[in-house]
Amino acid sequence: MLAPAARRSRKLRSTVSGPRPNWRCTVRILLTGGSGFIGSRLAHALAGAGHEVVCALRDPRGAAARSLPCRAIHADLGRDLRAADWVPRLEGVDAVVNAVGILRETATQRFDALHVAGPRALFEACAAAGVRRVVQISALGADEAATSRYHLSKKAADDFLLGLPLSAVVVQPSLVYGPGGASARLFTLLASLPLVPLPGRGDQPVQPLHVDDAVEALVALVQGEAFRGRRVPLVGPRPLPLREFLAELRRAMGLGPPRFLPVPVGLVRLGATAGSRLPGLLLDRETLAMLERGNTAPADATTALLGRPPRPPSDFIARAERPGARALGLLAWLLPLLRWSIAAVWIVTGILSLGVFPVSESYALLARVGVGPAFAPVMLYGAALLDLALGVGILALRGRRRRLLWLVQIALILGYTAIITWRLPEFWLHPYGPILKNLPMLAALWLLYALEEG
Repeated sequence: MLAPAARRSRKLRSTVSGPRPNWRCTVRILLTGGSGFIGSRLAHALAGAGHEVVCALRDPRGAAARSLPCRAIHADLGRDLRAADWVPRLEGVDAVVNAVGILRETATQRFDALHVAGPRALFEACAAAGVRRVVQISALGADEAATSRYHLSKKAADDFLLGLPLSAVVVQPSLVYGPGGASARLFTLLASLPLVPLPGRGDQPVQPLHVDDAVEALVALVQGEAFRGRRVPLVGPRPLPLREFLAELRRAMGLGPPRFLPVPVGLVRLGATAGSRLPGLLLDRETLAMLERGNTAPADATTALLGRPPRPPSDFIARAERPGARALGLLAWLLPLLRWSIAAVWIVTGILSLGVFPVSESYALLARVGVGPAFAPVMLYGAALLDLALGVGILALRGRRRRLLWLVQIALILGYTAIITWRLPEFWLHPYGPILKNLPMLAALWLLYALEEG
């Protein structure tokens, strides 16, 4: 006799392999969110299965830059809030997948528009146009117990979709791990630290799913009629505490056993409160509350859709990918540390030059390199203010502007080194090596220049 879990899995497999439309021919699929973490991979998977993919993007020109295998059209789920906006785009479309989602709001991206009003308009248009299949990518936790604005906004669209006369399914992924994912970067960074910080004891339950498994399951849902009118959790093989998940990632990167640093929950909540006021951070009050609530569900549906159990976290990073994943994890915290260290050098140097170090001795050094008394104050205080500006600029600027700043620093250090070599060559023989230390500084600046995005 089959065990209960095996009977459930067999029943789910029969559901998945039940009546399906004829997907052996090419069908047209409209995909929103095709430039995102899951959406871009789903576009490739659907195109690889032989379907015609139409990507609805705010900037269709970006599809070619991202090498998306789809025909890009202009659409904005945050602005196209009427069914009439979407009906013309659904002509000839057999299936629709909504993969748009944001974890935190910004000045231009709001939950009410992107998660509720826009999807409702799209789903209403699908019903009017007779679309054969609609798949809504929601989130695990968007249920009756939801309290976060993220989950509540997702649930509002889910409820609306399931109330329409459509062959629709709401997919609720748990934490999805994969290269390029925001959560993957965060957890890989944490797992690679010499001391791995944990909120409290790190016993918050998670059930991470690899992005490749998530996409494979989504393709199965798009191509079939399984789970019509239902919510389907997509999760990893088993729940595990956050502590164990981070340990698994660390071992997968080849970094050895972790040393954990439990952080009192009160301090974590204080940091989350501060994070709520800072844009771009994953940790805020709501994301911490979602983590504390837990993110788990039975894996039966995922197993049935895949035809096998989803891969465990120990297999998230293949052996061939280990060096790259380890390097990315380490650089995720070593590069910011290096930036802050170099910023501190410039800022402290500027402060010392403004008067902490004896001004008379500074003037004496300037005289030895040929700066007369009339220009010495301008040179001393001008250089000090420049040092301060460079340090602040490192912390404040991003992208191309900071990339230019690394070149400015390299040029300035080379200039200082050339002048000192010419007029004060004895500093090369100083036992503390004040000029020799410019060599690793230059190497660090070039590394930051080369790795700066933008």
